[in-house]
Amino acid sequence: MSETPAEPSTVGARLRALRPMLTPLENRILDVAFEEGFEETTPLTYVAEQAGVSEAMVVKTAKKFGFAGFRDFREQVSAYNAQPSAALHKEIGPEDNQADIMRKVFNTAIQALHETLAIIDLETFAKVVDAISAAPRRDLYGIGGSAQIARDVSHKFLRIGLRSTVYDDAHMMLMSASLLEPGDIAIAFSHSGRTSAVIDGMREARRRGATTIAVSNYAHSPLVDAVDLVLCSTARGSPLLGENAAARVAQLTVMDAVFAAIAAKAYDIAERNLERTTAAVAAKRER
Repeated sequence: MSETPAEPSTVGARLRALRPMLTPLENRILDVAFEEGFEETTPLTYVAEQAGVSEAMVVKTAKKFGFAGFRDFREQVSAYNAQPSAALHKEIGPEDNQADIMRKVFNTAIQALHETLAIIDLETFAKVVDAISAAPRRDLYGIGGSAQIARDVSHKFLRIGLRSTVYDDAHMMLMSASLLEPGDIAIAFSHSGRTSAVIDGMREARRRGATTIAVSNYAHSPLVDAVDLVLCSTARGSPLLGENAAARVAQLTVMDAVFAAIAAKAYDIAERNLERTTAAVAAKRER
């Protein structure tokens, strides 16, 4: 983050992306900054007291985040907190009724979508679309919940005639990656960007000359260091839901956009294949 004011809607996302690299004390400073009531008049002493650190450490941490100092940090974060999307996020508590819970879960997902759209790099997005469109072979990697995202993406691709294979086993990932060649692609789905099985597979795919793509919630991670192209989602977590729930919605939507852009590149072919695949399963629907 530069010392010049950033677009307010991107500030929260960029700071959250730093969390895995921060110390517990630095993360506590961020926690205070994201609390309701943090604004342009919030004193340095208040932040230090709430985080349990010295005032000097707050200033030092603000500079580590890429701000000119505490005042710059306070100004930009308070501007982010004032955004309608930032105000959507509310923690779920035991006092919430079912209507409150539903509203909070939906609002957290809406916030993730809004802020993910704000941080997506359109040049990278275009490169991902071109690489997937042109690839003779497409391998998708993911473990656990991320494997479900990979399966959803593979299903969408097949609807328009793009064949791909999903791997959710560490050994199978490495085996598939070892057979990739230049022009092929490997796409990794990992919320944390730290799942070793996925990272190992992507390193092998890259070593073989394939174009490697990551879809992750963090721009700074071992997975990001192992790939050529990165599409980042962003989601604000809560003690109950964590970050994964909203990030999953954001990542699926990002890949929906990739799918739509690929279809638009060869619309006639995509439309014809969509008609054929839809007709093929139509008989399986009860009337």
